[in-house]
Amino acid sequence: MKKNITIKEIAKQAGTSVSTVSRVLNNNPSVSPAKRAKIQAIIDQNHFQPSMLARGMVSHKTNTLAVVVSDINNPYFTDLISQIEQNARPAGYTLLLINTMTAGTGQDASDVQVEIEAFKRIMEAKVDGVLILGGEIDKEVVAERYISALNTLNSKAPVVVIGQKVAGCDALFVERDQKRSVTLITQHLLALGHRQIGFVGGEPGVRITSQRLAAFKATMQTYSEIDESLIVLNNYYPQSGYDAMAQILATHKQLPEALVAINDRVAEGIFRCLADHGLQAPQDIAVGSCDNFPYGDFLIPRITTVDQHNEVLGRIALHYLFQLIDHKQLEQTETTHLPELIIRESCGAKLPKEGKQ
Repeated sequence: MKKNITIKEIAKQAGTSVSTVSRVLNNNPSVSPAKRAKIQAIIDQNHFQPSMLARGMVSHKTNTLAVVVSDINNPYFTDLISQIEQNARPAGYTLLLINTMTAGTGQDASDVQVEIEAFKRIMEAKVDGVLILGGEIDKEVVAERYISALNTLNSKAPVVVIGQKVAGCDALFVERDQKRSVTLITQHLLALGHRQIGFVGGEPGVRITSQRLAAFKATMQTYSEIDESLIVLNNYYPQSGYDAMAQILATHKQLPEALVAINDRVAEGIFRCLADHGLQAPQDIAVGSCDNFPYGDFLIPRITTVDQHNEVLGRIALHYLFQLIDHKQLEQTETTHLPELIIRESCGAKLPKEGKQ
């Protein structure tokens, strides 16, 4: 069997250096057209396929980004990863996805260790940069050993976190506007005339929950009163919405006028529970969501929600990560990823009129 040609042998045949061959393999424009053509001809003739490891040893780059996600089943993360991949691929990067599955399990010390072990594997993989999506970094109280491990990782490869800034953490943060999304949907329900409004979903001890709940309460206090019995915090999934709605039905003789769900999946659970009790939104209760997920326009009813524009978040995060990888001075990219209210059917504002299709 013919032995595969090496980068060193290509360089010898082309009469050039190994680093020049590496630049051709990495599409670096600093190689002259004549040298590039000669090297490329040798590569093509020998059907050379460079290994990621070999390329990294020469160029000190693997053209790989690690993405650490706490729950790949969560549509927010799935959508965000999709946007990141769409922007990373044209830049010549592939993604190493690490799904820790630490979301939604509550405060558990073993979860922290799972993420710390993930950081160790990332350092062994010699990736060029790291994106962190959710997990321990989103907790109200972040474990000191997690911050220490993340700072160690950041010293080996630049890290960008899509989340709220954590004191003592050296990574770069791209923050979402958590409060505006809740304010938009709550104001919309109030504008429709509802005053008895509840808040459903979200895990206690997680900053996205506390920030969104605080925004809900602040908005309600401006226009109405808050009924604490209509605030049910449990988690971010359809079962969470179902359980919260069942609890409200069991403890209240009369339905509240409206509910704010922390995301579309929680709203799905609310719809299912209502249907199981012979009720429906928005005829019996208006429902709105703080976080738009894919396919909300195909549910019954279509969910009135707030689009966080993950495609913008993904672009911003990668823009900064690429600058850090290339040791460039950070320059601002588009900074406006303002949440946008999407009015559909579940709030009652867009019910089909009688006699019309």
